[in-house]
Amino acid sequence: MTDIARNMPWLAKAWSAVQHRLAADRLPHALLVTGECGVGKRAWAEAVGQLLLCEHRLETVSGEPVPCGQCKQCELIAAGSHPDLRIYAPEKSRMVRVDQIRALSTFAVASPQVAHHKVAIVDRADQLNINAANALLKTLEEPLADVTLLLLQESGRPVLPTIRSRCQALTIPLPNREQAEAWLTAQAAKLPEETRPDSQLLAKSLMLAGNAPRLALEYATGEFPALRDKAFDAFRQFMKGRITVGEAAREFKAIGLEDSLWLFESWAADLARCCAGGQPNDEEARDMLAFLARSNPPWRAHELLQKIRESREALVYNASAELEASHLLMAWQALMPRKRPAGA
Repeated sequence: MTDIARNMPWLAKAWSAVQHRLAADRLPHALLVTGECGVGKRAWAEAVGQLLLCEHRLETVSGEPVPCGQCKQCELIAAGSHPDLRIYAPEKSRMVRVDQIRALSTFAVASPQVAHHKVAIVDRADQLNINAANALLKTLEEPLADVTLLLLQESGRPVLPTIRSRCQALTIPLPNREQAEAWLTAQAAKLPEETRPDSQLLAKSLMLAGNAPRLALEYATGEFPALRDKAFDAFRQFMKGRITVGEAAREFKAIGLEDSLWLFESWAADLARCCAGGQPNDEEARDMLAFLARSNPPWRAHELLQKIRESREALVYNASAELEASHLLMAWQALMPRKRPAGA
């Protein structure tokens, strides 16, 4: 078992699938890899890149190829400077731009510089603007034998059907609770003692991240949990009519639009679970969501999710976090049961 599968055991099945396809010479020219935010897709893709570029692959006892870790290609990858492994990811615009995909196309048709193969990782394929998506489609329609494309997609975020149809799909699952906790605890132990999050913060961060361990580590070492608590308190106070929508929306503005939408989406998904008789993932929101579930039909939760998807599309246009939060807060408030007039 390689380091990536040993350290993140939930990646083992997807890793093994690539090993078997490579050993049988059936690896496709493009893989669409889907998984939740923070589950480890990027780390997995980089490990696959090393496997494909390694010039002295070893074999496990069961005949599966693994990178040697010692050849020139492996050393370049370890140093983060391999010219035949390129990563294209959203930048300040939150989108993968067309000029990045044009650079990928140029990279794809050029000869490898130091290896026998080339690997291009698009992180995230669900964040391509329309021009970038069309440019990528041209590259997918003309596959080359010496290049492999690894397209990473966040679960629940759409990818153009024309792109999806030209890739083989692979899913990376969330780890179980024990795996996620073990990985998160091990990573936290490597941090300096003065900045090391305690077990309570780790557990809360893992809950907020929906059991995605890499996202949980980001939360535990940043400001998100504290900002989320302020936003959640403002959310509850607004739902009770104690503060205005503007006051509540300001707390979400402090988080930023993308993370605000993630919060609203997770609460809406939890509301859908409650409506179906299940339990929410966000334990702190349990009472509020259970109350709303008793007062609303299940379709209202899905209506909320649709509104959140529409707000997510506004990310492309750098929409105001405060304005989008205000719209969504009003949609949530509409779920509150109306008080009957006195004497009714």
